[in-house]
Amino acid sequence: MQIAIICGGLATRLGELSKTIPKSMILVAGKPFLEYQIENIKRHGIKDIVLCVGHLSEKIQSYFKDGSEFGVNIKYSYDGDKLLGPIGAIKNAEKMLKDEFFIMYGDSYISVDFQKVFSYYKENKKLALMVVFQNKDKYDKSNLKVNNNLVISHGEKDADYIDYGTSILNKKTLDFLEEDKFYSTGDFFKILIRKQELLAYEAKRRFYHIGNPEALEEIREHIKEKCKC
Repeated sequence: MQIAIICGGLATRLGELSKTIPKSMILVAGKPFLEYQIENIKRHGIKDIVLCVGHLSEKIQSYFKDGSEFGVNIKYSYDGDKLLGPIGAIKNAEKMLKDEFFIMYGDSYISVDFQKVFSYYKENKKLALMVVFQNKDKYDKSNLKVNNNLVISHGEKDADYIDYGTSILNKKTLDFLEEDKFYSTGDFFKILIRKQELLAYEAKRRFYHIGNPEALEEIREHIKEKCKC
């Protein structure tokens, strides 16, 4: 299995914390946040990683290099001078990607069995799958509706589910996108929803993220407790 991690955003909600380092390199209990992500996916048998980088990307590459020191294989896809958004960055990495691959956001810390998710995706024969969580606005603003194992809306009112932080894409889905163009996650997933091609796989354990200072402090406390460090 292969995963593309989107870690090229500007992280404006983190203010001064991300002025000199990429968001994914912010330290959590002594290690860059991205290192925890890589350790997690490696435990689930994913060692083929594409990092979609932009802002201060040299600091990510100088730390992780080709990934061999961490027991994985890392390739880098660079946004360049133009902001492409999270899904534009995936489109930009298209030549590095396999026919089916996971994507994950560079600020997400999640607890899901990637092998089980992939098996469910293969059984149901859709072009894409999103792992979702019945959030009900508790940990962040809910933005999805789910029905009959499909995501049926994104960004509408009265939503009770949220994007958990990882999805699976068939490479054919990138044919719906233009090259060198900005795409948000909402732009892209709405296309898949209209085509009824976005499966939903429900995660039961809460997610964490580092998207704002409050959430960053929460994940720091969680990691310290988990690692007893």
